[in-house]
Amino acid sequence: MRFDGTKDYVATDDLKVAVNAAATLKRPLLIKGEPGTGKTVLAQEVAKSFDVNLLEWHIKSTTKAQQGLYEYDAVSRLRDSQLGDEKVKDIANYIKRGKLWEAFVAEDTPVLLIDEIDKADIEFPNDLLQELDRMEFFVYETGETVKATQRPIVIITSNNEKELPDAFLRRCFFHYIKFPDRETMQAIVDVHFPDIQTLLVREALNIFYDIRDVPGLKKKPSTSELLDWLKLLMNEDLPLDILKSRDPKKLIPPLHGALLKNEQDVHLFERLAFMNRREGNKG
Repeated sequence: MRFDGTKDYVATDDLKVAVNAAATLKRPLLIKGEPGTGKTVLAQEVAKSFDVNLLEWHIKSTTKAQQGLYEYDAVSRLRDSQLGDEKVKDIANYIKRGKLWEAFVAEDTPVLLIDEIDKADIEFPNDLLQELDRMEFFVYETGETVKATQRPIVIITSNNEKELPDAFLRRCFFHYIKFPDRETMQAIVDVHFPDIQTLLVREALNIFYDIRDVPGLKKKPSTSELLDWLKLLMNEDLPLDILKSRDPKKLIPPLHGALLKNEQDVHLFERLAFMNRREGNKG
């Protein structure tokens, strides 16, 4: 199986190489990059490309590695024993399978997404080392060993909120998704909006990349936010002249709430507009 992108996902050549290299080496693919650069969607598109099932494990700050293997519901078993329920005799009735267990016992090789691993505790990656390495784990309550019938394709994403341990990194094939250049972004827009006006995209991309280049911006707008903005511009059917305008009084673009996501960045643009107006008045 080779990944060559899909009709719904524009993959650069180096990203295709990374996916296929990880699959060949049978190692987890660790994907880093700015939020909104398509890391999570990549796993969905790889599963679609290979025509296999996708298992998604979305990590939170409270997620523990054990939850990916299994959880034992001792409270339910105690309650059922008090009620005299017969199923308490089999402890397996109270074992809830995690995403790794599901991936290990799947009939066909699935794609397993471990999404935003850096959100969890710093020890979380280390706690999965042995299981991802050996593709097996032991269930203490039942005394069974769960072993993968075939290695799942593991894709792990990170937003770089925390440094990952070296021992974990050694076991992964690493790829950093660079922010799309203008040509790649144009291809992404074409996939999502095949009938959009060429002039609208050109002017919108000018504004979008100008915003990203503003010094001091707390949160640069992402690919997904650009797509949201374009959708709004099409829906509102705004005159193209509004985007073409470089009037200093209108530095903040129309419908900017799709691009600027905090008050500091909005205030930054307001200050820049004020300074430009003042310079203009001096002239």
